[in-house]
Amino acid sequence: MALVSLIAEVVAGLLTGSLALLADSGHLLTDVLGLTMALAAIRFARRPATPGKTYGFYRAEILAALVNSVLLLAVAGWILFEAYQRLSRPTEINAWPMLLVALGALVMTLIGARLLHQGAQTSLNMRGAFLEVVGDLLGAVGTVIAALVILTTGWVLADPLVSAVIGVLILPRAWSLLRSVVDVLLEATPRHLDMQAIESAMGAVPGVDSVHDLHVWTITSGFDAMSGHVRANGRPSEDVLHDVRRMLSDRFGIEHMTLQVESVDHADDGACCITDPRCFVPTGVPTPAKWEHWRTGQEA
Repeated sequence: MALVSLIAEVVAGLLTGSLALLADSGHLLTDVLGLTMALAAIRFARRPATPGKTYGFYRAEILAALVNSVLLLAVAGWILFEAYQRLSRPTEINAWPMLLVALGALVMTLIGARLLHQGAQTSLNMRGAFLEVVGDLLGAVGTVIAALVILTTGWVLADPLVSAVIGVLILPRAWSLLRSVVDVLLEATPRHLDMQAIESAMGAVPGVDSVHDLHVWTITSGFDAMSGHVRANGRPSEDVLHDVRRMLSDRFGIEHMTLQVESVDHADDGACCITDPRCFVPTGVPTPAKWEHWRTGQEA
């Protein structure tokens, strides 16, 4: 559907001299490429994990969204440049074919936006495709308005002006998508999660003395991961770990987590941190007294 509209707008834009139609066709081209990459990424992400890619191929979706956002920015830049050129050198425009093609594109774009709206709520990749279709919708509306203005007043500058508005409207949405993608690639804390709230909630779990080395990041849309160290103050590590994991799942929706539980005196169940010298004691030297004896013997 988008491909048919793309071809129609390119042909009509060349025949009528309308920049708005050509601009909208350029945006439609990013839609066709974006939707193709989105579907390919979703299919690719279903492949199982391998020893070399332990998280699987979930990030294929994020890479597709990155390409989509860059394409959107490039199209917006091209539209603004061409609009500036047309404002300096106005051209003759045949408004009737321009209006008919723009109306057809408007109908097709409304159908596409309706189909993608649901998936855009949960997937960055589908959100990128949806934003592109919304941009097309604005482009089609703007082109219809420009055609009507030219038909009724003969003012041909309406075409590049509307095109410039379309380009400006695309920019913030493209930038928002790009920023979200970069956050995922930089493993930033997901925006819907508050690190201070998470740390406070973990500290309030019975048996938790403190929390440190806490990290939360996004693997792909809807898949958050977490790692951290929890110091227990006397409760068995298994009980503390169970309660913390359940709280994080119920309250924050975090399902994938790697937590290390340490006891305050390291006498719990062998849990230790990397700075505890007992971690380097040879097997068969389990107590602090024997550790001291072994250390002084080595120095001698």
